[in-house]
Amino acid sequence: METTTTNSLNPVSTSNAVSKDLQAKSEAPKGAATPKAEIKGPDQIHNWLSLYAESRDPALRDSIIQAALPLVKRIAYGLARRSTDPVEDLIQVGSIGLIKAVDQFKPDAGAKFQTYATHLITGEIRHYLRDKTAMIRAPRELQELSFRINRLVQNLTAKLGREPSDIEIASELQIPVSRVNEAYEVDRRRTLISLDQALSNDAGSEQSLIDTLVDSRYQSNQLAKEDRFMLAEAIKQLRDGLREVVQLTFYEDLSQTEVARRLGISQMQVSRRLRAATTELNKIITQSKKANGPKGG
Repeated sequence: METTTTNSLNPVSTSNAVSKDLQAKSEAPKGAATPKAEIKGPDQIHNWLSLYAESRDPALRDSIIQAALPLVKRIAYGLARRSTDPVEDLIQVGSIGLIKAVDQFKPDAGAKFQTYATHLITGEIRHYLRDKTAMIRAPRELQELSFRINRLVQNLTAKLGREPSDIEIASELQIPVSRVNEAYEVDRRRTLISLDQALSNDAGSEQSLIDTLVDSRYQSNQLAKEDRFMLAEAIKQLRDGLREVVQLTFYEDLSQTEVARRLGISQMQVSRRLRAATTELNKIITQSKKANGPKGG
């Protein structure tokens, strides 16, 4: 029976046979293989996938991936026409889709592997490009100009042996330098920066980007907390009569008349004690700040 014959095949010897096929294909004279080598023998790749589905042999898996890799490259080059990302990055991302296709493909399902793999490869690359899309979309003409400039910079760099200036780029494209700068701004907005990215300063030390982003509201809240703590500590150092007046007036929100009634003194005495307490608190806090000195001192 054919099924028995297939199951009796040695996966290791089969993977070796696949490797020999690939080696023979790579050593063939130029012109013998077309750019669509992965499509030239779909039945052969289908047979390899059938064997892999049964054996899950890693060597056979690697051979299948190597044989189908031209499909990834063709899709990556096609999608790169609408992206400023290096095509090498797209090939790496697309290879993830190819690996998923090899691992998940079911030969008996009736679908063609090329169709199934194309779907997964394209999906991986498009998801990658979608995740890198700028949150603020630039006008389409600027996006296209940015793509043209990036291609031109690569060509001029290879030709001149250095990166071209903005004036040289503008001259080649016959556009104002200001348009080149606008296109560069599009690229800048497309670039994602990590808050953990290290930044160097003039002193040669490094700090993360997030350390340079100061929230003024947070600083204000922190200073307010420090001031309240310092005031609470200063109030503890007041004489009993002064501390009671401050406590009743500012913490229990009583009027001077109510404070006077509570303490059994006149309103005038309450007013005098409040002025004395304010003067005393000012002295205590000033001395405390002088003793502690400025932060970092």
